[in-house]
Amino acid sequence: MRTAGALGDVLASAGVLAAGDGANGAWPGGGWALWASGAWAVFLAAHLVLNGRWWFWLLPSLLPPPVFAALPALLLVLSCATGDLTAAVVAGAALLTGVRQSGLVPGALVRGKRLPPPPDGAVRIVSWNTQHWCQSTDPEPFYAFLRGLDADVYLLQEYHHDEFDGTYRLIDDERRLHATFPGHRAVIARGLITLSRLPVAATVETAARRTLRVDLEMPGDGRILATFNVHIPVQLRLVSPLRADFYRAVRTRAADRAREYRGLLGDVAGCPHPALIAGDFNTTAAIGDARRIARLGADAVALSGRLCPTSWQARPGLRWWRLDWVLTTPGARVHSYRFRDPRGLSDHSVQEVSVSLAEPDRPATAGLRIRHHDEGTRHALPLPGKDRPEGQ
Repeated sequence: MRTAGALGDVLASAGVLAAGDGANGAWPGGGWALWASGAWAVFLAAHLVLNGRWWFWLLPSLLPPPVFAALPALLLVLSCATGDLTAAVVAGAALLTGVRQSGLVPGALVRGKRLPPPPDGAVRIVSWNTQHWCQSTDPEPFYAFLRGLDADVYLLQEYHHDEFDGTYRLIDDERRLHATFPGHRAVIARGLITLSRLPVAATVETAARRTLRVDLEMPGDGRILATFNVHIPVQLRLVSPLRADFYRAVRTRAADRAREYRGLLGDVAGCPHPALIAGDFNTTAAIGDARRIARLGADAVALSGRLCPTSWQARPGLRWWRLDWVLTTPGARVHSYRFRDPRGLSDHSVQEVSVSLAEPDRPATAGLRIRHHDEGTRHALPLPGKDRPEGQ
């Protein structure tokens, strides 16, 4: 395994911690630089081995991804400043090994510049986690903001209200939706909304229980673009980590997330049309589930022009995580991609893309069974028991 080889280099370098280094005594601070670099190398080794393979490691993987580049880079600079070459080697190896966990996109500095204008027939699509559908904000600016995005297609998550006990309550705002978007058709299911001014060809049942697939007829020749509106369950409940309930929830949700990704991978693989998969994945580049995301389709983020793209903030000013993704399968082309400020209406940024179809659609698979979602709020979360289970 390629990761294992890199890990071996890091740990081999870190092994000098036990043997010591005569040069350390000549440089004040050299010992702590080596200790800190070695400690980070050991953590990184555990992260790369356990991440995505042990449910508990969902918690360490919640670190802001830039830390995986910034911390070893800082240790490298400090090691060089103190003259501790052994510590510098360890820090440099950790930097090279962990940079893929950082979420940095160097190609965005090139691909995000001087993009040609979208071709005729391209449509504007936005994806946004609304943070419980203006539960804590005034509906007037919320709907004005949505309307001002002026998208052909909206993929919206969290069409529900939070009960603050790990469950969610269904809402019914359809009358206002239809009044605000008279030219759009609304498909509502599972706490998700797809609003489209493009004709809806089908709403297709999915194995992933927190995904809404809607097939749309593109302008011009009416070819089909399949849209997957995704909301992967969050990793934890906001309760004290001193309670056993906290860890039970992490373990349960790890299994729930794995089922969702397995279902989504099967849904996308079985889709006969070019597809756009977008939404709140509650996954960063530092979380093991990023490997599953990579199998879904091509990540459009390089078109954003951002070296360190982020989309979620734990609190104002702390936008260090990218949890929201836009992916495409062959036949769908993204021409532009940007994050838009939610203006305090949500803790998630809006993702906005322009999309067209690159080539004629493949014929539908013979015997494809299409089961339509029932539309309407009463079917938004077709699951028994409470209005909303834990985890989304």
